Amino acid sequence: MAAAIDRFKRTPIAEQDPEERIHNFDEVCLGYTEEEAMREAQRCLNCKNPSCRPGCPVSIDIPRFIKHIADGDFEEAAHVLAEFTALPAVCGRVCPQENQCEKTCVLGKKGDPVAIGKLERFAADWAREHGIKVGKVKPSNGHRVAIVGSGPAGITCAGELAKEGYEVTIFEALHEPGGVLVYGIPEFRLPKDKVVKPEIENLKRLGVKIETDVIVGKTITIDQMFEEGFEAVFIGSGAGLPKFMGIPGENLNGVFSANEFLTRNNLMKAYRDDYETPIKVGKKVAVIGGGNVAMDAARTARRLGAEVHIVYRRTEKELPARVEEVHHAKEEGIIFDMLTNPIEIIGDENGWVKAMKCVRMELGEPDASGRRRPIEIKGSDFIFEVDTVIMALGTTPNPLIASTTDGLKTNNHGCIITDEMGRTSREGVFAGGDAVTGAATVILAMGAGKQAAKAIDEYIKNKYNK
Repeated sequence: MAAAIDRFKRTPIAEQDPEERIHNFDEVCLGYTEEEAMREAQRCLNCKNPSCRPGCPVSIDIPRFIKHIADGDFEEAAHVLAEFTALPAVCGRVCPQENQCEKTCVLGKKGDPVAIGKLERFAADWAREHGIKVGKVKPSNGHRVAIVGSGPAGITCAGELAKEGYEVTIFEALHEPGGVLVYGIPEFRLPKDKVVKPEIENLKRLGVKIETDVIVGKTITIDQMFEEGFEAVFIGSGAGLPKFMGIPGENLNGVFSANEFLTRNNLMKAYRDDYETPIKVGKKVAVIGGGNVAMDAARTARRLGAEVHIVYRRTEKELPARVEEVHHAKEEGIIFDMLTNPIEIIGDENGWVKAMKCVRMELGEPDASGRRRPIEIKGSDFIFEVDTVIMALGTTPNPLIASTTDGLKTNNHGCIITDEMGRTSREGVFAGGDAVTGAATVILAMGAGKQAAKAIDEYIKNKYNK
């Protein structure tokens, strides 16, 4: 009877104590031990028709890698993951498994689904810590492909093509590769030296070249890439242009986009005493928004010593952030001010933020997103004293690439238009990830990169191998 009960109960995973972690940027989740990973993996039913796998945007053979962990063959589990993903240690940490593979796990109908994400993280971490090299590459086929951006979409597309024998070069605008993985996601969720850099080094080991400090559209154009001998181009440049509310006072000192705030802290290490990157966090911070980026900004500000408020115009039920991120934020003492919306940011005589004028909201009927529409309550204005405001309202693609590439169509939001395989309106140019969808998740960008790699392979074979 006990074994049957265990089958439906997830193996707990160790985490840093909230009172300790708000004073450091070390990783919150500590991961499974070997014994814990095997115990959790042994819960898997190894379904003949696994319902988990269709929920994975990169189609990982989930039962197969978990079976290897259950048997204690951790190296083989890592090799299985490498067949399907270039970023297992990243995905195991930041992907919303609860809405994807774990959501459809059979065990979830009566108990806890298998901790697929935590097991993916375990296998990837174990392989890295034991010096296991993963990924097999076919001999060079002599064809060259350019990738714009080294975020999840670009890395995935590059890795898939490299394994097929293509000569791949990634062009990255920043001084470090990794895209949103290095500038957007905080160290306490995704350690850079421990996790991101090794996965990028593995990409280089597969033969991928990475050129940093290259702004496509300025340093080089898409047209010039073709002139230099690239036979196809994949645009995975992400969505780095922040959105603002358009309310008075947004130009005051002390107002940040979440993009800037997180980039200063993550990529430019403002939280470390041995770096000189300036950052002003203030004593009381308001983060406007309710997604994962809002949680990242709020939890970062908390670690920098501020009292932090999440200001969101709907209720907690409508928060788009992962449940785990909201839970961690609450544990860390972040205050959630729901059904609240800023209408003005108020400055002092020196041009610095001193307060926000806000209104109370109530929820009406569902809107196009399926969430109930927030409606302002007349006469509910109030002043919210705060000295820093961080806007975490989403991002859109930078228009530079589209504006410098003839024949590349975009929609009203500046997103590149593609078909389901990532083909754009310009022959030989493919795109995927946030540059196409607007801000979304790491794993969806990876899925798009993988699809585009398949389409690029078909395109080049059909055009050049006739």
